[in-house]
Amino acid sequence: MAADIISDNVKTAYDEFYQKHDEAWRMLSAKYKAQHIIDVCKGHSFNKVLEVGAGDGSILKLLAHQNFAPEYYAVEISESGVEHIKSRNIANLKSVQIFDGYKLPFEDNSFDLIILSHVLEHVEHERLLLRELKRVACYCVIEVPRDYKAGVDNRIKHFLAYGHINVYTPTSLRYLLRTEGFEIEADLTSMIEPEVTKFNTYVNQKKPKSVVTDLKISTEYAVKSGLVNLFGKKMSEKLANAYTVLCKKADHQLEIF
Repeated sequence: MAADIISDNVKTAYDEFYQKHDEAWRMLSAKYKAQHIIDVCKGHSFNKVLEVGAGDGSILKLLAHQNFAPEYYAVEISESGVEHIKSRNIANLKSVQIFDGYKLPFEDNSFDLIILSHVLEHVEHERLLLRELKRVACYCVIEVPRDYKAGVDNRIKHFLAYGHINVYTPTSLRYLLRTEGFEIEADLTSMIEPEVTKFNTYVNQKKPKSVVTDLKISTEYAVKSGLVNLFGKKMSEKLANAYTVLCKKADHQLEIF
């Protein structure tokens, strides 16, 4: 049974996660995640949108503010997260439900679009969840952090502190999706914006504000942006902090052997 798959310690961790709520930080992070969703979906329109692993509802709040879709739905494994979503008064939010992390409480093809933003890296059995997304929706937007890079072996404790038990590159995510019967329609890479880095440095890490630090953060971002403009997609995927794809169910079954 799917309800028995998610580990007890994982469920407990996420049940308590949103009790330590930081509204300013989550809304700032969601600001860019929501924009990535809008950008990668350009040229498409969706009526019924479900966010899986909706957290505290920050992304849906911002999408609703920009009239991304007429109807929104949310599922989340964390009880504290569900309570936050309910309290946000998100426009056109039709339902918010607890789910077990794998089995979505909806009929086949119930939605036009599912959003899975910074969730897959937390999922113990990622292919099981992807199959459920494909059952319930025509299209999916999936965003993951690009954690798999030089020095990843020495950063395991760092990633686990954020709940990341899977690491991806753009290539590895594309491979995973294609082998689960998805076709990728559009994608984009993104780097952490200076605004986010400064907030994390000065507020989350409680470091003293500094003109030198500000300059270092802005310069690093400008240099990386320049390299991306100069060398294109390959460089953008190398320097990216996150990768976003719009994908849909493939018309044909994957052939193996």
